[in-house]
Amino acid sequence: MAGNYYNDKLNSEKLFMVYDTKISRIKQYLKAEIDYICSSINGNETILELGAGYGRIIKEIAPYCNSVVGIDISENNVVLAKEYLKILPNADVIKMDVHNITVKSTFDIVLCLQNGISSMRITPEDIKNIMNLLNSGGHAFFSTYSSKFWDCRLEWFQEQASKGLLGEIDMENTGDGVIVCKDGFRATTRSPEEFEKIGRMTGYPFKIVEVDDSSLFLVIIKE
Repeated sequence: MAGNYYNDKLNSEKLFMVYDTKISRIKQYLKAEIDYICSSINGNETILELGAGYGRIIKEIAPYCNSVVGIDISENNVVLAKEYLKILPNADVIKMDVHNITVKSTFDIVLCLQNGISSMRITPEDIKNIMNLLNSGGHAFFSTYSSKFWDCRLEWFQEQASKGLLGEIDMENTGDGVIVCKDGFRATTRSPEEFEKIGRMTGYPFKIVEVDDSSLFLVIIKE
């Protein structure tokens, strides 16, 4: 399971190294995701981020919202995140499994970005639970990779493999949106059709938005 991979192998300083990329197009993609979220909030929202890692996204959006809390399965990530975010009084990260969310609060926005819907193996039951965490009128944002971004995404994973963060890319079995590594890691995406199906399943209004020719967003509104 990818969730166990991130918990056991790709966490803390190693996860930090993933985003310390030399590829300018990847930097643009990462910024574009955050910019899209920041353009969608007005400053008063309470926000929950799923799979928050070491707090990379939280640090960027905290100045634009009332409060933001992240959950992550890795204790090492949580420890690093608390240090990384210590100067931000409205931000925190706690250890929790996305498949068993036990927070008592509800939120105006829930974020599941940077292909978290695939990497954390979010199920239809998880989606229902996530929608229950939203206040009336709240928004859930899920993102995956645009198919237009395949070459850049593959280059990024090859960079990660060259740093020893992932196993060698299995090029024979890599393609059609799926990256396979020889150590067993497998990175998938969600298609527009799958996002459409998820949106309809919830029974709530939704939209699908492509950002920067790199991200595909599913935005569900709890009306």
